Amino acid sequence: MTSATQIPTLEDLESLVGRQFPGGTYAVEPWRVWLTNDVIGAPQRTDGIAHPMFCYYAAMAGLGISIDEMFTLCYASADDGPMFGECDIQQLRPLEIGATYTVRGKITSAVRKQGERTGTFDIVAFQLEVVAPDGEVSSVVSNSFIFPRRPQ
Repeated sequence: MTSATQIPTLEDLESLVGRQFPGGTYAVEPWRVWLTNDVIGAPQRTDGIAHPMFCYYAAMAGLGISIDEMFTLCYASADDGPMFGECDIQQLRPLEIGATYTVRGKITSAVRKQGERTGTFDIVAFQLEVVAPDGEVSSVVSNSFIFPRRPQ
């Protein structure tokens, strides 16, 4: 296994696929909902439903590791210049204000690519499920990070 400052081998990279995150919980606090709605100019709802962006907030906050720890897991650091790749949010049902959700997830792919101008880079994708107190999945958030791999 390589350190975070070395280019990982293809074996190291591929070994990430299927790795589960510790997970955690996220409480949809009324004050956060109010502040979010205020900042983004959304109406303040009275039906107990949080803005759809809370699907993303809950997923990332409940990941169970920090973004810096995610970078280390992927053999990188913030100094390497990782970039946010893609994001897909599927809201299966609204998140309720005051409810606490469980988050679970894993790395779904890790691919090495070579660009003519960009050089070698890896794309690591992961998926997080935000699970309601009744056990039903409320949202699925899929993200990826792009990790430039510069020779040391």
